[in-house]
Amino acid sequence: MSDQVSHREPGVWTRLRQNTGGELLAEFIGTAIIILFGCGSVAVALAGLPGSGRQTADFGPANWLIIAWGWGLAVMFAVYVAGGVSGAHLNPAVTLALALRRGFAWRKVVPYWLAQVVGAFAGAAVVYAVYHDAIDAYNAAQNPPVSRPDSLSTFSIFATFPAKYFGNGVWGPLVDQIVGTALLVGIIAALIDARNQAPKGNFGPVTVGLVVVGIGMSFGTNAGYAINPARDLGPRLLTFFEGWGSKAFPGNGDWFSGYFWIPIVGPLVGGVVGILLYDLFIGQVLAVRQAPEAAPTPEPGRVPQNPAADQPAAGD
Repeated sequence: MSDQVSHREPGVWTRLRQNTGGELLAEFIGTAIIILFGCGSVAVALAGLPGSGRQTADFGPANWLIIAWGWGLAVMFAVYVAGGVSGAHLNPAVTLALALRRGFAWRKVVPYWLAQVVGAFAGAAVVYAVYHDAIDAYNAAQNPPVSRPDSLSTFSIFATFPAKYFGNGVWGPLVDQIVGTALLVGIIAALIDARNQAPKGNFGPVTVGLVVVGIGMSFGTNAGYAINPARDLGPRLLTFFEGWGSKAFPGNGDWFSGYFWIPIVGPLVGGVVGILLYDLFIGQVLAVRQAPEAAPTPEPGRVPQNPAADQPAAGD
C-alpha cells in the first residue's frame, strides 16, 4: 500500500503568518513587551512601591535607576522576542530610517507603524489593568487628593511631558527628542552593521537595551526620553480613554500645552538624522575600506547573522 502524501493548501492564518502578517504580529507583541516592562517599571517606582508597604524609605532620585533599567531591559527582551521574525524595529523612527537608508520596503512602513502603535496601546492597557488600584491609591494619598485629569504624576506612568525649565517652549523638548533618537538609531545602525564591530552571536539585543539605559541616564529628564513615537502615542491614547483628558490630548499641563505631537515628530526626525550621520561618518568609510572578499551586507531591515564579527579585526 503506497504512502499517501497530503497536498492540502495552507490555511489563511498560516499564509498570513508566513508573509508580512507574521512580521506585523511580531512588531505588535514586541512593542507590547516594551510597554509592559517599561511603563510597568515607572508604575513600580511611582505608585507601586510607595503604596504597597514594601518601601520603608523614599528612594528619591534612585527611582530613576529603576525606570532607566526597566526601559533598557524592556527593549532587550522585546528585540529577543521579535528580532527573528520582523527585525524588531519596534519603533516607527527605526522603521523610517531603515526604509530611507537600508532598503526596507516602503509598502511595509505604515503597516509596521500601525502594528507598533496598537502593540503599545495593548501593553499600556495591561499595565493599567494591573496597576489601576495603585494609581487610584496614589492619587487619593496626595494632599489634597487629586483626580486623574489633574494628576500629571500618574499620567507620566504611561506618556511623556517636558521638564519645567522648558516652560511652554517647543524647541527644547523637540531638540531633545531629535538628539536622543539620533543616538538610538545611529548606534543601532552600528550594532547591526556586519562591516563594523557588531556584537557576536545573539548578544545584539543586550547592547541595544544598554543604549536605551544610557539615553535614559543621559537625556531622560528633559522630556521623558520617548525616543519612539509608538511608545508615547499608544499609551497616551490609553490615558485619554481612561480619564486623564487634556493631559493626553492635546497634551496640556501647568507649564506646557499642545505637547502630544513632539514625541511623534521629534523621534521621526531624529531617526533620520541618526542613520544619515552614521552613514556619512562611519558607513561610507567602511564601504571604501571593505575588502572584495568581505561578507555581503545583511538583508534590509533585518538583524544580520553577522558572520564578519567572527573574523579578526584589521591589524590583529
